[in-house]
Amino acid sequence: MTLSRKDIEAFHADGAIALRGVVGAEWLRVLADAIEDDIANPGSFYHGYEPEDGRGRFHGNLRTWESHDGFRRFCFESPLPRLAAEILGCRRINLLYDQLFVKEPGTLNRTRWHNDQPYWPVDGNQILSFWVALDPTSAGTGAVEFVRGSHRWGRFYQPEVFGRTHLDGYESNPDYEPTPDVESARADYDIFSFDLEPGDVYAFHALVLHGAAGNASEQVRRRGYAVRYTGNDVTYSTRPGTNLDLRNSVLRDGDPLDSAQYPRVWEAGGGR
Repeated sequence: MTLSRKDIEAFHADGAIALRGVVGAEWLRVLADAIEDDIANPGSFYHGYEPEDGRGRFHGNLRTWESHDGFRRFCFESPLPRLAAEILGCRRINLLYDQLFVKEPGTLNRTRWHNDQPYWPVDGNQILSFWVALDPTSAGTGAVEFVRGSHRWGRFYQPEVFGRTHLDGYESNPDYEPTPDVESARADYDIFSFDLEPGDVYAFHALVLHGAAGNASEQVRRRGYAVRYTGNDVTYSTRPGTNLDLRNSVLRDGDPLDSAQYPRVWEAGGGR
C-alpha cells in the first residue's frame, strides 16, 4: 500500500486518519491467535481494568512483542513500519512498544480522553500510533474518537489511570495540565471518528486528544491492537509522569532510541 498525499496531509492537519485494508487476512490471523494467547496467559505488563458495572471484560497489555513471536513479527515485518516512514517523512523508524485493548461484548468502560506522549519516555514530534481493528468497530462498539487538530496545540495533559486496575497512579508533572472534560462539553470540540472493518487501522499522532466509549454490543468484540513507532527526531526522556513500564534502564535522557527495547525496524534503502 502506498499512501496518497491527501492521506499524509490529513494526518498532519487533523492528527488522525483511517487507512483501509492495510492488514491482510494472514496478518489478522496471526494477531488473533496472539491475542487469545495473551488473554489466556497475560504477559508481564498486563493492565486489565475491572468492569464498571460488573459485566464484560477489558483486557489490556503492553510490550507483548517482547514475549510473543506473532506480535514481534507483525511489529517488524508488517506494512506498518514503512507506512510510518511515509507519514512522518522519516529515513528510519524505531518501535516504541505495542499494546492490546480488548473490550469484550457488554464492557461499558470508557477509555478516558487523553493524549499519549505524556505517558511515554520520549521527546520529539515524529511519533505515531497505528490501531489495528480485528472486529467491526463503530460508535456502538467503542470506536476511537479524536479532537481535530489538537496535536498542534502543544499541550501535555497529566497522565491518569483509566479505571480500576492494579496499576499505581502517575507521578505529577508540574509542566502538565489537567485533561479538559471533553465528554461534558462535546459541542465545544471538533470531534471526529471513523468506523473500521477488520484490517483497517487508525493512524494518529502522539499528541492528538482522543478517547473511546465502551462496547455496548452484546455480540461483537472490540479487539484493538496498537503499535507505536518513532522517527528521526525522537530521543529518550524520563520526564516525571511517564509510565515506569516503558522506561529503559540503559538509555540516558537525550539518547537516540536504538536499543533492544526500542529497536530500529525500518530504514530507507535498508529493508521492509
